[in-house]
Amino acid sequence: MRKGSIYLHESLSMALTSLRANKLRTFLTLLGVIIGVLTIIAVVSVIQGLNNYVYTKMSFYGANDFSVTKFSPFISTIKEFTEQMKRKDLTMNEVRLLRERCRSCELVGASASTTQTVKYGRQMVKDVSISGVTAVDHLIGSVLELEAGRHFLQDDEDRSRFVCIIGAEVAEKLFPGLNPLGRWIKVGNQNFEVVGVGKKKGKILGFSQDNYVRIPISTFLKIYGSRRTISINIHTSSPEAMEKAMEEVRTILRSARKRTFKQPDDFAFQTSETFIQFYKSATSGIYFAMIAISSIALLVGGIVIMNIMLVSVTERTKEIGIRMAIGARRKDILIQFLIESAILSGLGGLLGIIIGYLIARIITATTSLPSKIDPVSVIVAILMSTMVGLFFGLYPANRAAKLNPVEALRSEQ
Repeated sequence: MRKGSIYLHESLSMALTSLRANKLRTFLTLLGVIIGVLTIIAVVSVIQGLNNYVYTKMSFYGANDFSVTKFSPFISTIKEFTEQMKRKDLTMNEVRLLRERCRSCELVGASASTTQTVKYGRQMVKDVSISGVTAVDHLIGSVLELEAGRHFLQDDEDRSRFVCIIGAEVAEKLFPGLNPLGRWIKVGNQNFEVVGVGKKKGKILGFSQDNYVRIPISTFLKIYGSRRTISINIHTSSPEAMEKAMEEVRTILRSARKRTFKQPDDFAFQTSETFIQFYKSATSGIYFAMIAISSIALLVGGIVIMNIMLVSVTERTKEIGIRMAIGARRKDILIQFLIESAILSGLGGLLGIIIGYLIARIITATTSLPSKIDPVSVIVAILMSTMVGLFFGLYPANRAAKLNPVEALRSEQ
């Protein structure tokens, strides 16, 4: 073993001995670093989990699908809301117009929604999403798969039949142990025959995707009023065709609504990317806020490490003098105290990672928010915490290395 390696091993051994000798002080010194790192790990774990979740399960539209709506999906000001309230409603006439004129649109459907209480006998489910849809809507966007029964026929829509497709959760609550098909349920004040049951999808961020009833849109408009806006849902053959279709739809609707060249669109487009971009902008603010808070905690932890190391240098002045007297170089003293501060902060970082991950798992278990540990964030957290220790330990270590051996030996500390 080389001489340098012997000195490094000795410095490491002495640093660990010193930390073990002052367990309470060591733990209190670690707190700032622990809090900073656990914040980073917990936030990054939850956000990484959400990212994967959003990209795989929160795509309300397929890669080739989009919707046209009266309102923009995300309104940030009252003025914007007031202006959009003045827009014309989208109607079934415009759906028929797009079916006739839009060559890039493979399927054009429509939907509208409200909430109602749904009953069967003594069983009841409140706040159920009631959607009026066209016969082709199950093929557009988030494709609806059935566990049993059938989808709506065009005849159901043309004749405004009182038939419905219910979600798995509604089926479980209204028909425990029974086959729902062919049975009549009460949606609000109207009776509907169940012709289909949707496959179970589970929850998104704690919200059920199976608490719904679908009815033909013509029936929906007859019951809840035709003077309401609808969402026009469009399927195309490819992402490239979707871009072309959006331009066609824009041109057709602007022409039908007699919008001049200078007037903006009085409708909005929604795609999967719309929601993903909103999600990114919403979480990025939270992400950077947490990083800022954790950085402050790391800074405080670094300052605490520096102060404790200064106290340690003062307490061990005589020990430093003895080491110098028996041949230790200034470099050896410097390395010893740097190792000690690096171990302090590195240990704090490791504990922060473990606690942060546990907190992320607890959040997932209690709120259904997904989490995923990112190996890169773990490595970054360890490196950051160790660098904090080295940076803030440099001044105390340098001060210890510059002590005069004779004066250090005379110290009574």
